[in-house]
Amino acid sequence: MGLEVVALCNRDVSKADARAAQFYPKAQTFSRHEDLLAHADVEVVDVATHPAERLRLIREALLSGRHVLSQKPFALDLDEVQPLVRLAAERGLCLAVNQNGRWAPHLGAMRSLVESGVIGELREVEVSIRWDHSWTVGTSFDRTPFLVLFDFGIHWFDFVATLTEGREFADVRAEVGISPGQRSPQPMIAAVELSGPGLSVRMRFDGDSPHLQRDITFLKGSEGAVVSEGPDLLNQRVRVCRSEGSAEVLLDGDWFTTGFEGAMAELLCAVRDGRQPSHSAQRCVGGLELAFAACESANLGEPVRPGAVRSLPAPRRPS
Repeated sequence: MGLEVVALCNRDVSKADARAAQFYPKAQTFSRHEDLLAHADVEVVDVATHPAERLRLIREALLSGRHVLSQKPFALDLDEVQPLVRLAAERGLCLAVNQNGRWAPHLGAMRSLVESGVIGELREVEVSIRWDHSWTVGTSFDRTPFLVLFDFGIHWFDFVATLTEGREFADVRAEVGISPGQRSPQPMIAAVELSGPGLSVRMRFDGDSPHLQRDITFLKGSEGAVVSEGPDLLNQRVRVCRSEGSAEVLLDGDWFTTGFEGAMAELLCAVRDGRQPSHSAQRCVGGLELAFAACESANLGEPVRPGAVRSLPAPRRPS
């Protein structure tokens, strides 16, 4: 993107040194985040740690007067979100979340079609994803609670929340399961249903599909429908249909480049314009509420109202 990266920090400074040598040879490197925050040229801090350590680092960055982009999922406890939102507001700073799926070309195109009214009032969302998530085996993700339903699924809970802003869901139903023969110790199967007035959402994730990848997202509205489909998250085709005909939406970019560029660029534009970014921490709460409710529903085997669960529950192993 041509950004001026002035400093990198890692507790193992040799990792920061290696990344700096590869991409940003003029950047300084540190093993202590306090030293990075003392660097006079730092204006925006990208906090890319795991969730448990993240909020303390975000708070210290805000207290030092820096704008912040937080890795997703933003928080594991909703009650810890508002103090950070207030702190950012008090300091006149932007606090955004790297919900990079918002700028994935196919999801961004579908959301734009809904927001512009091309398919009328949204009535139905269906997501079906089969992919090979075995790359997580043997990594710290083996110990990540609700790996598929929450850590991966937060992208789609966030997507649904942005599509339905201002509308309410009555309840969330979810379940997780073990795929026969899977190598991951975490459940690789997850299914979710959300229902509300005039609105139905169904999502199914299968992370143990090594032989055939498939990703389909379908939106139905009162005036038309739009579908995105392809072999994976990167290669998608979007088609919109109305009574007068259909058309393909031309896409440019891919999730793992355009998505990350979009999250950072929107934050930088918001800083420049003196406004709050569209992916501010406050505007990412809706996706977390849906995700926490889904995880608790998977635990209890019964529907849960969004917002009723304030933190990520500990998982109970499926039988």
